[in-house]
Amino acid sequence: MEFKDYYQLLGVSRDAGADDIKKAYRRMARKFHPDVSKEPDAAARMSEVNEAHAVLSDTERRAAYDAIAQGRRQGERFTPPPDWDAGFEFSGRGFDGRGRGDEAGGHSDFFDQLFGRMAGGARRPGRAAGRGAGGFKVRGADHHAKIVLDLADAFSGATRQVTLRSPRSDEHGRVSLAPRTLDVRIPAGIRPGQQIRLAGQGGEGVSGAQPGDLFLEVHFRAHPLFTVDGANLIADLPLAPWEAALGAVVPVELPDGSSLKVRVPSGAQSGAQLTVRGRGLPAASAAAPAGDLDLVLKVLLPSAFDPRARKLYEQMAAELSDFDARKVARAEAERRAAPAEDSDRAA
Repeated sequence: MEFKDYYQLLGVSRDAGADDIKKAYRRMARKFHPDVSKEPDAAARMSEVNEAHAVLSDTERRAAYDAIAQGRRQGERFTPPPDWDAGFEFSGRGFDGRGRGDEAGGHSDFFDQLFGRMAGGARRPGRAAGRGAGGFKVRGADHHAKIVLDLADAFSGATRQVTLRSPRSDEHGRVSLAPRTLDVRIPAGIRPGQQIRLAGQGGEGVSGAQPGDLFLEVHFRAHPLFTVDGANLIADLPLAPWEAALGAVVPVELPDGSSLKVRVPSGAQSGAQLTVRGRGLPAASAAAPAGDLDLVLKVLLPSAFDPRARKLYEQMAAELSDFDARKVARAEAERRAAPAEDSDRAA
């Protein structure tokens, strides 16, 4: 995917104010609008101009774009960094859908990668709450932000300080980010994609009306050992060859530092899976029960550079010379495929 320099496409500087961007858009529209332009690529250029204007004329999109555009050049290869959009506070519905008055479709892959979720639905300035002395009272808009948490926080619950960046524009329409820090209680068992609601932390109300709420959409940082699948946790379970061959009871460390013991049956093979019911993410509510812990067995061999291990490998090679690993694997594959073949013949 190619990076798009929206400032270059509109012909404005990076510190351009709102009026400068509006004037540049009108100038480019007169030049490239397909109804009046003689340029051979007028339609494509006008599409780029519309997209640049959709970003730079919107305070929230522009602030997010500026944060990721530092040092980038038009046309260079570009992939958004993981969780680049975490911590931006947006008004309206925030992450789901498109909206903000954009025409359906017509945007580049670059735009969709950055703003497809961030763009949000139509802005919601609030709801009328009756007439006050100074006019209509209007509830403040709800705000949304994406936050990234450690898996351990969701596993056991925690209270964490979260710093958000709220886009602001000055009297000239120049955009900056204003930070604010909140203490957020992370409920045990929260799932990726779920939201934490902070009442009254959204946009200010009008004429003394209630402020809106702030919704924090939860995502997890990559964990070195565990993968999250809904409420389930998936991890490798390393085993010594004798533990897999003879069976063993082995410890498994959980994300919060606690551990449990798991019984590995004799004859276990790499790639097999053990499931420990109810030991994934804990129950968040009666409607969201605890997930499972899925352990993928991974047999690790001692290094043959260790003289002790090498001697044992040589002894096994001599005494088990009739063991054919390829033949055993092929027979196992045929055994797994047999039930499907039998059912096909029966049908």
